[in-house]
Amino acid sequence: MTTRKELVAALQLRYGSATFGDRIRILDEFVALTGYHRKHAIRLLREKPGAAKGTRERNRLYDEAVRQALTVLWEAADRVCGKRLKALIPKLVDAMERHGHLDLDPVIRAKLLEVSAATIDRMLANARLHIDGQRKRRKGVGSAIRRSIPVRTFADWRDPPPGFFEIDMVEHCGGPKTDGDFVHTLTLTDIASGWTECVAMRVRNQMLVIEAFDKVAADLPFAMLGVDSDNDTAFMNQSVFDYCKGHGLEQTRSRAYKKNDQAWVEQKNGSVVRRLVGYGRLSGADARNALALRISANVTADFGNVTDSAGLGVARC
Repeated sequence: MTTRKELVAALQLRYGSATFGDRIRILDEFVALTGYHRKHAIRLLREKPGAAKGTRERNRLYDEAVRQALTVLWEAADRVCGKRLKALIPKLVDAMERHGHLDLDPVIRAKLLEVSAATIDRMLANARLHIDGQRKRRKGVGSAIRRSIPVRTFADWRDPPPGFFEIDMVEHCGGPKTDGDFVHTLTLTDIASGWTECVAMRVRNQMLVIEAFDKVAADLPFAMLGVDSDNDTAFMNQSVFDYCKGHGLEQTRSRAYKKNDQAWVEQKNGSVVRRLVGYGRLSGADARNALALRISANVTADFGNVTDSAGLGVARC
């Protein structure tokens, strides 16, 4: 490459001052020696010796201000891909400006609304590199709460006093899990005594879980000391976390995908709830009431049944 550059520099002077016939002869020799295309060779020999090649600056439509605004929107949208962010930008910009989280210049706002999905991915490439192999989406409040709740395995119970419950939710969806509001049974099993409380709930809802805790705690013959659940979002949320902390309940959780960590309550899901109710689909307030009656009709008569108008039906076994 160095030899070719030296040859180009030597022939440029001769080629510039030569006649037409001499230029053809010089060009033929130069192409034969270098193997360049003839048009490329002509451009090289016509360049002025010592002239520096200037890099053409790209006329960028989207500057750094647009990239920063786009990064803010990307983070607010939970780091979705460019195609999804493109469709979300108009509504997201309006919502963030309306709530005072964003104040855009009209020019930048117009550019954000015009940017393509491919350009979004190019502009956010560096931001994605800073994730350093970690999960690309924000972990959110639920994950932070989950990390703050200690894990308790099946071998960690030892010999606890009465009052420590394993809890689980049974969904009455009629088979494989599908979207929809189905009736649920909240099962609470005391580790020491095997005392089991079944609470029929109209939907899966964290506030109904808290109301169920209040109902169960009020009727227990011993104090409720702690609850151990799986990683369901109905239990891993700020409301339930604050309730347990405010009422002095020790909240623990099982390992993900380790059902044996909750062997006591899982056994009751089958021997109590499924044996009495089956696997049918239940939905709505009437179905919840029927479920509460069904459970209460099959428990020991001495314990009785408690129902209320808040979407709960409580029965003991």
